[in-house]
Amino acid sequence: MADIADDPDKDLPDRDSPDTDLIAAAIAGDRDAFGALLQRHYNRIHGLAWQLTGSRSDADDIAQDVCCTLVEKIAGFRGEAKFTTWLCGIVFNACRDLRRRRRSFGGFTEKLAVLAGLARAPDGRDLYDAVWVKSAIAKLKPVYRETVVLIAGQQLTHGEAAKILGVAEATISWRMHEVRRMLTAQGES
Repeated sequence: MADIADDPDKDLPDRDSPDTDLIAAAIAGDRDAFGALLQRHYNRIHGLAWQLTGSRSDADDIAQDVCCTLVEKIAGFRGEAKFTTWLCGIVFNACRDLRRRRRSFGGFTEKLAVLAGLARAPDGRDLYDAVWVKSAIAKLKPVYRETVVLIAGQQLTHGEAAKILGVAEATISWRMHEVRRMLTAQGES
């Protein structure tokens, strides 16, 4: 396995990225550039949120929240990593915050809203579209599932995923090894 020192540009931003000018303009306050940047990356934001939550409605909410949050956070982008890695970190944290809020309230308010008719219950499309989440990957512990979603679902490097999850790159490699071992064991049962 290659070390970061072997490839010094491994997680550095791509200076030739088509986003470079848009990012600079958005940071400078150009609304059109910010809009173009959001439009270019919205599917990534929504897709990652959907993969992490397994719910279309949660992904919709998180994507909307992330887009609103980016208005303030874009100025904090320092270019120390690829823009997509930085953006995935924001989406990941938004999903983690949603899980924390739900755990703290026990989902009571959401259930109450459905019962009171203020919100729709999950529809069949969520169940059908998120079959893979309810498969063997969904049975994994959250730390493994999050790692798999970032590596396999978002095609991030181990280094990028490590930064988002706040762990060492070797930990990501070990987790992916463990996931392969666990999924192999599940398939043999």
